[in-house]
Amino acid sequence: MAKIITARQAAELIPDGATVGVGGMGLSGWPEEVAQAIASCYRETGRPKGLNIKQGSAMGDWRERGMTVLGIEGLATRWSGAHIGSAFAMNDLVRKNKMQCHCLPQGAIVNLWREIAAKRPGILTKAGLGTFVDPRLGGGKMNDVTTDELVELVTLLGEEYLLFKSFPLHVALLRGTTADENGNVTFEHESVINEGLAIAEAAHNSGGISIVQVEYLAQAGTLNPKDVRIPGILVDYVVLATKQEACWQAEGIYFEPSFSGQLRKPLSAIPPIPLSERKFIARRCAMELRGGDVVNLGVGLATDVSNIVAEEKRVSYLTLTSEAGAIGGVPSPLPNFGSSYNPDATIDHGSMFDLIDGGGLDITVLGMGEADQWGNVNVSKLGSRLTGPGGFINITQATNRLVFCGTLMNKSKSEIKDNEIRIVDQGAKRKFVSQVEQITFSGKYARPEQKILYVTERCVFQLINGKMTLIEIAPGIDLEKDILSQMDFVPAISEDLKVIDKSLLGESWGGLGEYIKNEQGR
Repeated sequence: MAKIITARQAAELIPDGATVGVGGMGLSGWPEEVAQAIASCYRETGRPKGLNIKQGSAMGDWRERGMTVLGIEGLATRWSGAHIGSAFAMNDLVRKNKMQCHCLPQGAIVNLWREIAAKRPGILTKAGLGTFVDPRLGGGKMNDVTTDELVELVTLLGEEYLLFKSFPLHVALLRGTTADENGNVTFEHESVINEGLAIAEAAHNSGGISIVQVEYLAQAGTLNPKDVRIPGILVDYVVLATKQEACWQAEGIYFEPSFSGQLRKPLSAIPPIPLSERKFIARRCAMELRGGDVVNLGVGLATDVSNIVAEEKRVSYLTLTSEAGAIGGVPSPLPNFGSSYNPDATIDHGSMFDLIDGGGLDITVLGMGEADQWGNVNVSKLGSRLTGPGGFINITQATNRLVFCGTLMNKSKSEIKDNEIRIVDQGAKRKFVSQVEQITFSGKYARPEQKILYVTERCVFQLINGKMTLIEIAPGIDLEKDILSQMDFVPAISEDLKVIDKSLLGESWGGLGEYIKNEQGR
């Protein structure tokens, strides 16, 4: 039977130097009250110290809650995760070389827990070859003081793979919705079925402990066994939260029932995006969708494609997904990225990446921080901005149709008038550079069957025979002034350079059905 304890008591159980695993995305799965207690305990007593923290996706609300709470010098000395951008205080320690830090593919991290639980040597995958997580290109190290080698290049049956190595897990730090008196934990209000079960198994089988924060406590024997996501045999301690702000479902909201399946929200309640260059880009990306596609949409501008699909009343013709595990429905943009309105199914985080890694997606739309002449894309490290790849590496290496999107220049300004786009301010920094700072997607490693587009508000490029090729230009854009003079390299220019349809720059469009030709829907 799990022991019911306070958050402070939980903090005092964590030994110095422990490896601590957390699971979830955003604030889903994040035990905020326990984390706050750990930070307070360290400030008051100097313990626990020297922690090695392992996370999958971004954990936090990009402000004061989440992993950033533990960003106190000395509390943690090692940190690895797929996405570290939302934990500002921790991130600052990495930039100042006061903490070792690795960024690794999200799919490798969330599925490594199962390998640890089963006492296998690690997870073997091609995801990451040719990118910055490849040991030949840095092994995922994010600063000068990071020396640990977490990734090994191996050859098996004549082919190269990356081995993400297993390690003993001392503490699982998790969150659910309800626990009963025996420690059985449900996730009924969570928007994501995270990797909590696998982390709890890894800790248990490593001889460690599992601490789970919940919002509600139930009598033993009253939970539906099929609702239990972490069985009590894997839970050592339960913390009953005393503050609602410690139990938010997602970064931007305490509870949205359509995220967790308690109701289905009318799609008309999802607000449309105002007309701008951002909406124009999203519409052009949506033109690549086809009826029956299984679709992944990245964070930021890429998520706006889901709003376009909803606005065009074509949601039933596709299956939109989130790498966190939602299948169907409409993925939410920030501040609730990772959650989806009205999903048809929600599977666990690791299983979603099994689907992704095996080629189960038809198309993905993802953002791009910068791109270069070889088609490489960087979203993981831009100067002092340390972010990591999230699911980007797994998704781009396994999916046959890739659409990268973003403005041509950073902080540019434009206006739309008479179905044309005019550049008001060219921008502060070039995104299309001679060589990206860090390779998150490798154009050279791209498979021949992949179709790869780069969609901006000014034009569209395609990677053709390893060369960035300009294939479309937006109405109102000057080729030399607005495109070529704003790039660090000269792209190939298609002999059949097309002008993007002006209707995409109107207040209403109504043209997506011409591309999603599936009259039956689903």
